[in-house]
Amino acid sequence: MDPRIRNHAEIIANHSVDLQEGDNVVIDAHPVAEDLVVALHEIIGEKGANPVTTSQRTGKREQRAFLRASDGEFETPEHELALIENTDVYIAIRAGDNVTQTSDIDPEVSAAYGKAHRPILNERLSTRWCLTQYPAPANAQLAEMSTEGYENFVWDAVNKDWDEQRELQANMVEILDPAEEVRIVSGDTTDVTMSVAGNPTINDHGEHNLPGGEVFTAPQPDSVEGEVLFDMPLYHQGREITDVYLEFEGGEVVSHSAAKNEEILTEVLNTDDGARRLGELGIGMNRDIDRFTYNMLFDEKMGDTVHMAVGRAYDNTVGEGNEQNESATHVDMIVDMSEDSYIEVDGEVVQRDGIFRFEDGFEE
Repeated sequence: MDPRIRNHAEIIANHSVDLQEGDNVVIDAHPVAEDLVVALHEIIGEKGANPVTTSQRTGKREQRAFLRASDGEFETPEHELALIENTDVYIAIRAGDNVTQTSDIDPEVSAAYGKAHRPILNERLSTRWCLTQYPAPANAQLAEMSTEGYENFVWDAVNKDWDEQRELQANMVEILDPAEEVRIVSGDTTDVTMSVAGNPTINDHGEHNLPGGEVFTAPQPDSVEGEVLFDMPLYHQGREITDVYLEFEGGEVVSHSAAKNEEILTEVLNTDDGARRLGELGIGMNRDIDRFTYNMLFDEKMGDTVHMAVGRAYDNTVGEGNEQNESATHVDMIVDMSEDSYIEVDGEVVQRDGIFRFEDGFEE
């Protein structure tokens, strides 16, 4: 086994989920990620925890068969919910043998399925959870990389000094956490403002998401005003959506378009009322992620990017007494901030063309 796989597993167990003796652990993984699952089982055995492995969340082939055979109406599966209710640690490993496996599922069916599984999502988020990636050949192909090149890319982004990364990102947390208003400007296609007053800023240094490499918070749901062109592609439900454009008034999307697969974007926004409001503002800071790979777990962490998610706001990003945006969906989209762009916090520019004010090379 590649020693980087064991290192990956140790970071998950010891850094991301703080695995303890007696923990009930669910590992949700496609069979192609078997080596990482085996390495995790070794560590779980050493620590005296209790593993169960499923492919419920990531087994796309069987999920496709189920969704295509269904009538499009779903109830929350109580047995799956019961499993998660008795889980201390939930580890989801992204990998697959065909990244477009669900591309022929009706978007309305996918949205209905997601809504029925919302209680399970909520329960998973109450555990010590981690979402990570195994460098499978299908993901390498989607990224237009060789398998070896993609393996190097993934493990360079994952197997790193997370204490050092946390310290770098703490500089941005210090700026954003007490802020009232944030403005994002990129070229003449993006100019959007939002209030983040009273909402905590989270330093993502490889805990819930591995790799980490962002700071993020939640906008006040009714505060978002302006327009955004997400100039990096979105890969959702096995299909590519390009040049997503959203216009906000009073916090809600009042106009939208996409150059490709606009109907999928429409279905996302129609999931429920919360899907037309922003649930997250994130700033990418992991410079070991230096290329776009059609994988949001990595792409949203890229240096020189900002991402925004329509839908659910995470509990830990909403301050006491503030409104939390509720939705059955959470879909991230990315803006390239490397050129002709800036982030303004309470009227002060804190990043210009991808360089932060606490870094060498920043220009006022």
